[in-house]
Formats: sequence, C-alpha cells, structure tokens
Amino acid sequence: MLKKLYVNFGNFLLSFSDAIDLAYSKIASHQIRTAFISWEIAKAASLPKERIKNLFIAALFHDIGALSIEEKVSLIELEDIDPHPHCIRGEALFKSTPVFSKAAKIIRNHHRPWNQWDTPITTSDVFEAQAIYLADLLERKIDRKQYILHQSENLKEKIVSLSGDQIEDFWLDLSSPRLYSTLLHFGPFRVVEIDYDNIFSIATLFRKLIDFKSRFTATHSTGVAECALILSKLFGLTEEEIKHIKLAGYLHDLGKLAIPNSILEKDDRLTKEEFAIIKQHTYFTYSVLNSIGELEDIAEIAAFHHERLDGTGYPFHVGAEKINTCARIMAVADIFTALTEDRPYRKGMKKKEIKKILKSLSQSNALDKKIVNLLLENFEEISRHVKEKQLVSREEFEITFSDIIK
Repeated sequence: MLKKLYVNFGNFLLSFSDAIDLAYSKIASHQIRTAFISWEIAKAASLPKERIKNLFIAALFHDIGALSIEEKVSLIELEDIDPHPHCIRGEALFKSTPVFSKAAKIIRNHHRPWNQWDTPITTSDVFEAQAIYLADLLERKIDRKQYILHQSENLKEKIVSLSGDQIEDFWLDLSSPRLYSTLLHFGPFRVVEIDYDNIFSIATLFRKLIDFKSRFTATHSTGVAECALILSKLFGLTEEEIKHIKLAGYLHDLGKLAIPNSILEKDDRLTKEEFAIIKQHTYFTYSVLNSIGELEDIAEIAAFHHERLDGTGYPFHVGAEKINTCARIMAVADIFTALTEDRPYRKGMKKKEIKKILKSLSQSNALDKKIVNLLLENFEEISRHVKEKQLVSREEFEITFSDIIK
C-alpha cells in the first residue's frame, strides 16, 4: 500500500525548474542561476521572508511562458525576439496555479525596464520584477566557457553591489555545478514540505506547460491521465494508487520539455537520429522526478510508459518483472490516447484500428493483456470520458495561448 505523499518544496521547485532548462547547454540551469542572483539581491535588500519566497519562485520559473526550446534559446541569445509574449503566457500559467498565483505579476513584468514604471521601485511587485530583470540580464551575460572570476570585474556593474568579502563567494557559488545543492540545503524552502494537493496543483501547471508546447499535443497528458484514472479504478487499485497514477499521467511526458518543436511537429517520418532524440524524453522524465525525495514511485509510473513487458521498450529496457501494475496501466493509456489524437503526419485513428493495434501489442507480450482487455471491454466509456476532459484542455489552450496557434 502506498503512503500519503509529502515532498520537500525546495527539492520539488528546483527539480522542476531544472527540467525546463534541460535541453540546451546555453540555457542549462539558467533559471536556477537567475534565482540564486535574485535571492542574493533580496537578502541584500532585507526583504521580508514572504517576499523573498515569492521572488525565488518567480525567478526559478521566470521563463516558464517560453514554450519551445527554440524560443528559450532566442531569449537567452538576445536575438530579435519580442520577450513580452512569454511573460504574458507565464503570468497566465502562474495565475492558474494557487501555489504560484502571488508571483504572477512578477513573471508578467520581469522584462519591463525600470523607467517604464509609474509605481515606485519600493513597491513589492516592482522591486521583485526588477530584481529578476537584473538577475536574468547578468546570467545571460556570463560566458560559460570562461572562468567566472576572470570575468567578474566586468560583470559587477550588472548587479546590486554585495558587501565585503562575500563578493567572491557569490561568483563562485553562482558558477558552481553544486548550485542546486546549495539552494536545496540553504535556500528559502529548505525546511518546507507540501502535500499531495499542492503537488498536484503544480503538476497541473506542468501538464499545461508540457502539452501546450504544440497544438498537436495540447491535450495529450490530460487524455493519458484520465484514461489511466478510469483503468486504475476498473482494475480495483487503492485510492492512493489512483491518485499517484493521475499525478504520473500529468507528468509522464515531462522530458518532452527537452525536445525541440521542430521534431515534435515534423510532418514526415522521423529519421533515426531524430527518433533517438525523442527517446530521451522518458529518461529525462525519470531523472527529474527521481531526484525529488518521495517521488520515486511516481518516477517509475510516469517514465516507464514506453517500456514493454518483453524488454523491447525504452529507456531502460526493463522487463515484466520490473514493471508494476501502475506503470503497465500508464503504458496502455499512453498508446490508446496517442492513437486517438491527430499528429502532424496522420489523423487520429478510428476504433477498429485502435483495437487492432492494442490487441497485437498485448498478444506479442508488449502490453499487459489484462489491462488491454479491460480497456477494450470499456472502450466507449473510456473514449467518451477522455474526449470530454480533452475538450476542456483544448478550450483552455485556445483561449489562453491563442497567440502560439497562429
């Protein structure tokens, strides 16, 4: 029996921030490093603890509205790109998440120069937005190929002065590969725990972030989670297992944040090299979730959705003995949902085609026969429920993110 879920909030935030910046060396840990700089600015300014926490969260996810790798890279490299659309999308995502809603205005304004404000800098949202503006600018100016102390003199003018002997520590901490650990053990959320409801609330935000990368995947995680939810109930799993499965369904494609949209939206057969890049996503999902204490079970349920009972799946090529019931359900739910959806290279399949593929995969011992049969016996009910939930997600995507559909 699974126990009730609690995780360290700092661990959760840092790992998910890290997940957003996985894809490209020039943006690796960009948001974590920006959060560290913002945190130091906040401490130097003696901000109250609650304001520091809001600023830290906003900085960790300040680029959350940049939904594709291509857009993230353009922002980092200061190419000719309007930064405001990703600020608007980021604010919308934060507003929809109760745990983050207080930081939404900071996200919205983190690219707004100080001289465009009518409100005094001492106002909380203004100061916090300016702190991230400055921290983001400084982080992007750092040459990652050059030793940090050899460039620190040229960078100092970009940041609020830090006093005395601590200035060298600041630069070394900033460039340290152990910055994640530093913020985990000494950051503002080091002793804060969150329960399942708050975990699920944040997972809902990331479900949107993962799916809204592309109009072709805009409702996928919703569909997988809802299909898995019904299957787990029909299978007779416990209440805690069912809750874990829905959470894992929302996060099963977390690693797709590291996949370029040029591959996700390709309207032709993928090359061998492109498919190898796609296959990374389950490893990244596992790596991120498994780095969060108490989410080890969720990591396996989420990341094993492309594993197969006969050992032919990926990324770990585990066999039936290592794939538990929840992960088996997730694998069936993922394939079912994907087959029903439109893709750049094909339309969603009809019931007859879907049944044929699922039966073939179960007969070859790739998927669990019992779970596949459960889905086929309840096909109409599951299909109807999934489509209803996906329609809600589609409407949200089109209303909130209409600017990226065009």
